[in-house]
Amino acid sequence: MHARFHVPGLTAGDRLVDLPPDEAAHLSRVMRLRVGAEVRVFDGRGHEYLGRVRLVQGARVAIEVGEEVAAALEASVLLTLVQAVPKGDGMDQVVRDAVMMGVAGVVPLVSERAEVTVKRVGASGRVARWQRIAVASAKQCGRAVVPDVHEPCTLADCLRDYFADRRYLLTEPGLTGAASSGVGHLRSTPTPCSALLIVGPEGGWTEAEAALAERQGCIALTLGGRTLRANAAALVGITALQTVWGDLG
Repeated sequence: MHARFHVPGLTAGDRLVDLPPDEAAHLSRVMRLRVGAEVRVFDGRGHEYLGRVRLVQGARVAIEVGEEVAAALEASVLLTLVQAVPKGDGMDQVVRDAVMMGVAGVVPLVSERAEVTVKRVGASGRVARWQRIAVASAKQCGRAVVPDVHEPCTLADCLRDYFADRRYLLTEPGLTGAASSGVGHLRSTPTPCSALLIVGPEGGWTEAEAALAERQGCIALTLGGRTLRANAAALVGITALQTVWGDLG
């Protein structure tokens, strides 16, 4: 399998491109590839090309770009994950898994029970780190698309700013308020072109948040009677939805 490198500025017709500094360092220092090595380069927007290392000189690595190759198929439903930011570094794994599963984007959410604010998360540099994790996950899983990790927001901001054919609020067992259904019932409904999956925090949604989501037309979903860890619920939820939609075969 060829090593893959992300070149966001890559355009059709380029014949020689320099790798970004972090990708150049990975090629030369981590993988220790040399001139002549065959690689692949992708633009993060769905295009992937054969390549060959033509220059490794200090911090600079140049790749000769060859013919375009078929990129991995993207999911049929444009699914955006809205994830309440877990404690510690739990969001790192959420982003890694979500990109691997083919999401179209990730929106970090600061819920009412969070111990941090939108401003603190935005100023912490974590969004930039999560975007780097998204690139690394796309490289590893074979995707030629790198989803955007958006700026953090509250649930109210999310429901105001992010639209889709369906918006699903993942709820834990026993939450009072809006009635929720298992993912299986979606088999009897038309498959949407786009969707949001909104996953809550460790302590669960407040009743006010659940009521807000209901007023804004969100569909409440559960994943059965067991309470899942917050940083595992997204992976399970994405898998369940993609199974219903036929994206997993």
